Amino acid sequence: MSIDLAYKMLLGFALGVLTLLALACLIRCILGPRISDRVLAINQIGTITVIMVALTVLLLGEGYLADIALVYAMLSFLAVILLSKVYTGIYQERKHEEELHRNAAGEEADA
Repeated sequence: MSIDLAYKMLLGFALGVLTLLALACLIRCILGPRISDRVLAINQIGTITVIMVALTVLLLGEGYLADIALVYAMLSFLAVILLSKVYTGIYQERKHEEELHRNAAGEEADA
């Protein structure tokens, strides 16, 4: 058995494990239970995808795939920042609504 064959088998095994991890993150993204769990799962899927593309670069020896991994990492980062902003806005809106309801209930109790 040559070292190249062992190297390719190791990379293939690593890609298989990363695929299983990405599927586990997808399940966490679907099931939740909180929005923060979903955002973190999406971030993890993006990170795993970048690692998988980097391993594919090593496996195939194609340098242009490294550029694709870098672009995907930037897009994944921006998507998580956007989701975090949306999540923060929703959280603040719900908190403001709860505060309004508490104030309205307090005024009704005083009357």
